[in-house]
Amino acid sequence: MNGFALSVGRAGAPLHCAAHSHHPWPDVSYDAHVAAWQDAARLLDRKWDHVFDTVIPKAQTHVARQLHLPDPATVAFGPNTHGFVLRLLSCLPTARRPRILTTGSEFLSFARQAARLEEDGRIEVTRVATEPFETFEARFADAARKGGYDLVFLSHVFFDSGFRVNALEEIVRAVPDSETLIAVDGYHGFMAVPTDFSALADRAFYLAGGYKFAMSGENVCFLHCPPGYGARPRDTGWYAGFSALGHGGGVAYGTDGSRFFGSTFDVSGLYRFNAVQDWLAREQMSVASMLDHGRGIERAFLDALGDGKARVGRSQLTVTDENRRGRFLAFRTREAGAIAADLNARDVIVDHRGDRLRIGFGIYHDARDAVRMAEALRW
Repeated sequence: MNGFALSVGRAGAPLHCAAHSHHPWPDVSYDAHVAAWQDAARLLDRKWDHVFDTVIPKAQTHVARQLHLPDPATVAFGPNTHGFVLRLLSCLPTARRPRILTTGSEFLSFARQAARLEEDGRIEVTRVATEPFETFEARFADAARKGGYDLVFLSHVFFDSGFRVNALEEIVRAVPDSETLIAVDGYHGFMAVPTDFSALADRAFYLAGGYKFAMSGENVCFLHCPPGYGARPRDTGWYAGFSALGHGGGVAYGTDGSRFFGSTFDVSGLYRFNAVQDWLAREQMSVASMLDHGRGIERAFLDALGDGKARVGRSQLTVTDENRRGRFLAFRTREAGAIAADLNARDVIVDHRGDRLRIGFGIYHDARDAVRMAEALRW
């Protein structure tokens, strides 16, 4: 695949099959990173005028295009999704313990923070198990339908299995309380599977970032903020007041996504994100076409594994149905950690989460890489 010579095209480069984790950066991101430095050197303090007048609006437009959001201004940016999780939590009631509905398979940016607050009795958490996957959506919707929650938080694609929630709209509409905050963690879904959030844009938050399938690296995470929800986060940085129209009698907030901004952060990720999005558009690569390419590599890999000739096989896949899976394969095995370590020692990069060995393919892979990966897993 052209466009990755600086990262995966070098002689002796490792076989990187963790595209669901650290995705290599396309070459266009190099010039974008340099441009961020040059703008800072040239504009000095005026850099921020350029960032807020040009760089951020362009990035908002790219996010809105990929998610089919009606208004790009609902998108806020920050260095990581944990910061957005904290701001969402800071919107919850303080006169009583807030009630949260979530799953048992959320990524640590939310799961760890929720568990810590739960330890101190600050929040009450109900967790719905994701397995069995066949009944998850119905079970979660039933739990949401009971009402009484201040926050409903779930992933679009679960990081530990790759299971994809296809009934997001049904789940969101099941929440009966109009004031309940609803958030979808899209980090493993954004740019991995086609996502049309337009029907939910007025009701649910959506958070993701550029580190994974958006191929842009760190410091470019975002939150879509539905109008009217979380109007005044208690966790607030000075950027959140930039678009405030009036000061009223207290701390001012914008009414668009800017109300969830934090404070000063490294904006080079936004430059890289814009460059990668522009490159994908020029190459006419859509999320759907990239997914099709990845599926082809996955099938070639699974075929090359054979039956019983490798350390993992199809029977250990957590999700076998391609229509219910994100863009990586997760194999259930007690040897996941040992296999990942052994492969790493041989310059083959995958990763694991508990007893799940995760293998992901990107647009820079071809069928030959699928065979190499399968051969690396042979006994």
